[in-house]
Amino acid sequence: MTFRFVGVALAILVETTWLCGPGAAQEKVTLKATPTTVAWGYYDAKTTPVLHVKSGDTVEIETLITSSPKRLEAAGLAAEQVEQSLRDIYDQVKDKGPGGHILTGPIFVQGAEIGDVLEVRILAARLAIPYAYNGFVPGRGYLPDDYPYAKTKIIPLDEKRMVAKFAPGIEIPLHPFFGSMGVAPPEASGRLSSAPPWIQAGNLDNKDLVTGSTIYIPVHAPGALFEVGDGHAGQGDGEVDITALETSLVGTFQLIVRKDMHLRWPRAETPTHYITMGLNEDLNACTALALREMIDYLMTEKRLSRDDAYMLASVAGDLHITQLVDGNKGVHMMLPKAIFLGATK
Repeated sequence: MTFRFVGVALAILVETTWLCGPGAAQEKVTLKATPTTVAWGYYDAKTTPVLHVKSGDTVEIETLITSSPKRLEAAGLAAEQVEQSLRDIYDQVKDKGPGGHILTGPIFVQGAEIGDVLEVRILAARLAIPYAYNGFVPGRGYLPDDYPYAKTKIIPLDEKRMVAKFAPGIEIPLHPFFGSMGVAPPEASGRLSSAPPWIQAGNLDNKDLVTGSTIYIPVHAPGALFEVGDGHAGQGDGEVDITALETSLVGTFQLIVRKDMHLRWPRAETPTHYITMGLNEDLNACTALALREMIDYLMTEKRLSRDDAYMLASVAGDLHITQLVDGNKGVHMMLPKAIFLGATK
């Protein structure tokens, strides 16, 4: 397994372990979040990769909370609890925007070409810090007129019990996931904000994409240029106030180039469900797109007729509002795998 590092040697660690005796070495790469390994607030086909990997390689990636140290401290977080890497990035990164997410990457996956699909297997997502925050600001969220002011709440996380201590008598089960996982958009699109999800995936904020899930993203630029961030310890469908349980996470991903798949929009699967997605400013358009994508999946992968696919989506599929607050809204349809008797995938 060969990796090419581009000017960020101190941010990348390689660990070799021996499996089944000599000759069976396996390398594990950790990509840290530093001022030289993040893209602050954008997806862009012209961004220089910080790491090159082969199809099938596994990378452990550190991601940072989407917040400034100043905001966290103003909300009551002790200064020593703010990650030094977050301070370094806020102090040193000048090329940023138009979005606000600190994304680790991009990672160039060798062999990925325009028209392919990048299969991203989420092997692990673990907490990096013992707290999260939730907050809203004027003019954002789903009820901006009702909340024309700002508030941020620091929420302790109990990793041992896997709960967030929201308030006395209120505990929220944790399901860590990455709000943003995406690739570069088409070069003609230029630099896209990290906020609205689109054909490159990005800020999907889909709480079902936890450990054990896989997302399939159409490739729009050579190498795919995968980026990840916006760690969440948990979230409700909709993400109505514009934030979830925002936190820093460490993820382990296997990146696989799929030459046998050709998609127009991102798709995903969990151990129990197939997922199609609709992303648009209009919620009705989102719903129609998620449904049409499921019909297409059932026709191409399960060999159902167009009519039967529509019927099956109606009797067995569930539509969820993914998020309502990121410019392009999101709707996803989930279809249980268990209805396909004898199916292994």
